Amino acid sequence: MSDIKVTHLHKNYGSVEVLKDINLDIRSGEFVIFVGPSGCGKSTLLRCISGLESITSGILEIDGRVMNRIPASRRGIAMVFQSYALYPHMSVRENMAYSMKLRRAPRAEIAAHVAEAARKLQLEPYLDRYPRELSGGQRQRVAIGRAIVRNPKVFLFDEPLSNLDAALRVATRLEIARLKADLPETTMIYVTHDQVEAMTLADRIVVLNAGRVEQMGTPVELYEQPQSLFVARFIGSPQMNLIGGDIAAALGAHTIGIRPEDMTLGAGPHEGKVTHIEYLGADTFVYIEDHPPHLLTIRLAGQPAPAVGETIRFDFNADKAHKFGADGQRLP
Repeated sequence: MSDIKVTHLHKNYGSVEVLKDINLDIRSGEFVIFVGPSGCGKSTLLRCISGLESITSGILEIDGRVMNRIPASRRGIAMVFQSYALYPHMSVRENMAYSMKLRRAPRAEIAAHVAEAARKLQLEPYLDRYPRELSGGQRQRVAIGRAIVRNPKVFLFDEPLSNLDAALRVATRLEIARLKADLPETTMIYVTHDQVEAMTLADRIVVLNAGRVEQMGTPVELYEQPQSLFVARFIGSPQMNLIGGDIAAALGAHTIGIRPEDMTLGAGPHEGKVTHIEYLGADTFVYIEDHPPHLLTIRLAGQPAPAVGETIRFDFNADKAHKFGADGQRLP
């Protein structure tokens, strides 16, 4: 078991408070992803869990054991970084075996662990190569394999795919999803700024904002029931449309949020001017400006779009409107 409980955690750097009263319960075997804008504290929180950063106040427990003063090497945690941090003079096999050699594990045990990790990550053809002979995606898989052989209770991933190009990012994301399926009892915590990674990999997502937990829930909960304007803006691509003024007031809200797919083009009581169009094959995004000025996005299912500069009429599904008060919090 590898439950993680964070209670009233604070982290200060001098007079600057980076993490503010963080409370989390992460169940054993969960895949939890931390997301948020740059500087929100997601990597700092990950490093506090790992033991690479000290905790100013609060309690961190793993399997019911308080870890505040336990060194990183004794927490049963393996961390995979954005930079692969591989030893260039060692082969893939040697890189993956290194931590077990330091523990003086028997050779047969090391060989078995490395072989199993290589099988899971499809690295068997590359075991005798050196990092310089591998692609970025292969190097990241080696870094993950090096973590697997330690048989950790918890995996921590700090933006592991951010150095990869788009195609490699997709391929490696699938490898991580497959790894999670192969290790159902292992808890995984993953930091990313990429919404696709968060929405497709996570059992639950933690949205951080200025050092606080804004909301925690499943991808579906965050997308369909954002509890604040911040989460509404942050989750979803393109962003949720936010409308105030008389339109929101008519629905009993200070601000309403409408997903681009819940907007309709053509007939409707609202009028706006097309400012930009993005054609993406299956989807077309039409950006319009209405009066009073809101920059809105309409998502079309690959159908022909109006021309830039054209004035169009549009509507939205009021039943799908997310309502927020003047304080930015969700209304019933």
